Amino acid sequence: MGTHYFSVFSVLFRLFTNNMNTRLTFGILFALLSFQGCTQSQSSNDMDNKKLTPDEEHVILYKGTERPFSGEYYDFWERGTYVCKLCEAPLYESTAKFDASCGWPSFDDEIAGAVKHTLDADGHRTEICCAKCGAHLGHIFEGEGFTSKNTRHCVNSISMVFVPEKTFGMTDTAIFAGGCFWGVEYFLQKASGVNSVISGYIGGRNKNPTYKEICSGTTGHYEAVKVTFDPSRISFEELAKLFFEIHDPTQWNHQGPDVGEQYRSAVFYQNDEQKEITEKLIEILKEKGYRIVTEVKPATTFYKAEDYHQDYYEHKGSTPYCHGYTQRF
Repeated sequence: MGTHYFSVFSVLFRLFTNNMNTRLTFGILFALLSFQGCTQSQSSNDMDNKKLTPDEEHVILYKGTERPFSGEYYDFWERGTYVCKLCEAPLYESTAKFDASCGWPSFDDEIAGAVKHTLDADGHRTEICCAKCGAHLGHIFEGEGFTSKNTRHCVNSISMVFVPEKTFGMTDTAIFAGGCFWGVEYFLQKASGVNSVISGYIGGRNKNPTYKEICSGTTGHYEAVKVTFDPSRISFEELAKLFFEIHDPTQWNHQGPDVGEQYRSAVFYQNDEQKEITEKLIEILKEKGYRIVTEVKPATTFYKAEDYHQDYYEHKGSTPYCHGYTQRF
């Protein structure tokens, strides 16, 4: 039995032996068991390296709430990006911010893959936290009609840091296809310096293809991921190396048990530099004895896949069945 659950039952034992109210006892049990929630994904390194004030700890680590109308970003409208105070991962663009007159900063959209949604300990609301480190941000509400997206991310100012548009780090993109996009997304989004990974389709004949059409094998599309990354923290070459190590680049038209042309291995380069780097890595692997079938193709239109494909394994609570890490460089 894990330490967390041992502690829970120790508390329960003391409560029952002290003849406390049973309803209160189970209320505390629920709170303790749900404490993991978003914070379960917190990195110990982030926690150790980032010094927080008591007020910041109260909100970010212990899921507290700052007083309404007190946060520095409530009535704040500069252009830029809001990043996580704990791990500095980008969370929201200023273009998604709006005035809900609720006392806290409000956003109607998040940066793709940046925010994790979890049922709150109260069993009713939806908690939002940083997908990268688990820092508590606030709650999300829907159906209020403030904007056309009908969504409000109610975020504590104290959980974020604003980075002005003119000083925010440059980003770059890369597109990889290596079998089922669920597994490729799962591994690439864990890399430090990656801001977001989106699953989608590329390289086919139809516009705006659906998953059903892709699986029919008649459109020519690849299942692929579009990676947005900070080149000052991770290079395209490092990402490409990781790509070649999280799938089998010697398998054609399949990846593990998945069979079909949509599972082909390919790198869709955005410029000559990406093409040259990819071709160099393939030559290195060939010299090591690998029979590489990965295609190197110019990027065409990338179509985002249906919402249920995004962060698939995170929502399912499992790990890839057809992808794994194998060191090749």
